Amino acid sequence: MSIKIRIAGSLGTLALVLLATGAALGQEGPPPAPVQVGYALEQEMAPYVWVPGTVVSRNVAPIATQVAGQLNWVAEVGDRLEKGQAVARIDDASLQLQLRNDEATIKSLKAQLTYLDQQLERLTRLTEQQVLPANDLEEAQSQHQAVEQELVQAKVGRERTLYELDRTRVKAPFSGEVVRRLQQPGSYSSVGEEVVFLVDTAQVEVQAQAPLSVAPHLSEGMVVTVDSAGRQMQGTLRRIIAVGDQRSRMFEIRVALGNEPSIVGTAVRVALPTDRSRRVLAVPRDALILRSEGIYVFKVTAGGTAERVTVKTGMGHDSLIEVSGDLGSGDTIVVRGGERLRPGQAVSIASGGDVAGSPAG
Repeated sequence: MSIKIRIAGSLGTLALVLLATGAALGQEGPPPAPVQVGYALEQEMAPYVWVPGTVVSRNVAPIATQVAGQLNWVAEVGDRLEKGQAVARIDDASLQLQLRNDEATIKSLKAQLTYLDQQLERLTRLTEQQVLPANDLEEAQSQHQAVEQELVQAKVGRERTLYELDRTRVKAPFSGEVVRRLQQPGSYSSVGEEVVFLVDTAQVEVQAQAPLSVAPHLSEGMVVTVDSAGRQMQGTLRRIIAVGDQRSRMFEIRVALGNEPSIVGTAVRVALPTDRSRRVLAVPRDALILRSEGIYVFKVTAGGTAERVTVKTGMGHDSLIEVSGDLGSGDTIVVRGGERLRPGQAVSIASGGDVAGSPAG
């Protein structure tokens, strides 16, 4: 009997301990849930449509020879060349010989002029002394003028030879990369024959076709969003080609990418406004919690607890989306960690937890 009494006493003591522990836990509650936050902010936003585009180079050209001859050297595929650098060289041996002949002709004519100058000086003196008739002096002057013109022609011939020699060095008209080698060293190239295909890989932009319906909302110089495989960047609408296609009802636009690195030929998307922008309240997209009963976000109250707010969504842009509900500009919104929150639960903002939608300053 005493054993039963002792067991009953032990069980009673254990029950009291468990009740005390439960009461203590009830008073303290669960620890605050760690979350990352953003902010509800007023933004200028417009509805938009994504249109497909392609990254293209602003400078693309096949480079051709300007003189005929055998190719001594041609740039390799992948070679990066600066403007004015050689993309190919043509054998210039015959032109070098022509240049030597031009130089010799010029020297010969200069020597003749030196002799004729002396002759004119002597004949002028003898004519003034009336030793020789004036006809002899006139004939010498005519001969001197003829040699002078021959010298001019010889110098022009030398300049032409130098010009042809310079054109044996086929130069890049702009900085770029050789993407195709159309002729090989050793082959004979006629005048105007293409030797390489050069593409400027630094000056690139997006070429896209836009529906005519968005034309009233576009203007050159406006900033638009460009998406490349999930990587978004800002571009500037550089040109609007104001000629639409009658069948597709599309027109061409060009978007400058600035210094954003992009490979020519990359498929991208461009976000274009379909209506005028208006001021809306927006939150980070990641703050939205979608459930069968509706869409809601958690707002962090002044007391550090989570308040559930049902919202309706509107248009979006980049990482932000328009919402309407019991929210105001500057409200702190849970962006990450809200899926398991309960209304009224205490939260703690994780270190470095501010994410997209943070107010400036």
